[in-house]
Amino acid sequence: MNLPQTPTNFFKQLRFILVETSRAGNIGAVARAMKTMGYSDLVLVNPRFADAVKDPEAVAFASGAQDILSGARVVGSMAEALDGINFAAAVSARLREYSPPVLTPRQFSTQLVAQPALHAAVIFGNERFGLPNEVVEQCNVLINIPANPEYSSLNLSQAAQVVAYECRMAVLDQAPQVLSVRQPQGDANEIGFHGEAASLAQIEGMYQHLESALVEIGFLDAGNPRKLMPRLKRLFARAQLEKEEVNILRGIARQMTSGRK
Repeated sequence: MNLPQTPTNFFKQLRFILVETSRAGNIGAVARAMKTMGYSDLVLVNPRFADAVKDPEAVAFASGAQDILSGARVVGSMAEALDGINFAAAVSARLREYSPPVLTPRQFSTQLVAQPALHAAVIFGNERFGLPNEVVEQCNVLINIPANPEYSSLNLSQAAQVVAYECRMAVLDQAPQVLSVRQPQGDANEIGFHGEAASLAQIEGMYQHLESALVEIGFLDAGNPRKLMPRLKRLFARAQLEKEEVNILRGIARQMTSGRK
């Protein structure tokens, strides 16, 4: 039997990030879900127990995927977890008032295959509390699994398996139809030239720069900011910013305040 050959680069294109996971078994089960679909880049942000990758329960649930588990990186911040990432997707069953664009796992995977320059991450929150709003607002998209609305509670590893499976299938299907965040109704090629995608760190630096400028010119009240910055983050998330576009926005922010000093 000849098994289909799949490009290996794509499987290095996607990182799985688990944030403040409470159960060691879930980490091992996610490692197993990743390996069955061909992925290996696993990052743990502040797991709520010591020696997460060596915990006996994690090792047992990994069940043959101990290499993924032992290779996982444990970090202390989202900034470290997102280092080198230029497209981040929060996975959540709960929609947010100021969330980035919402995609299904299939739509996300189709877009990812169609844009090989993306180095992406899918981010999963704590089993009980999910992801905090500040992490969701930092992401380019929010992945929502269209489960039974009367009972949509998926286990952490089950959610990771769904996402990993859809991403693998997108590779096998060669993504014939592209859902573009920039232009949802058209083909991605209609957009024209694509520059280098801005990293999450570059975008976050732009947000901080813009916020400081808005405070300085009196447009944003630092003591009562309301929802201005979350709204702006949602706006820019829809644009899928490129590196040069981030530089332009930082130049605008710089010019806004240059004459006031």
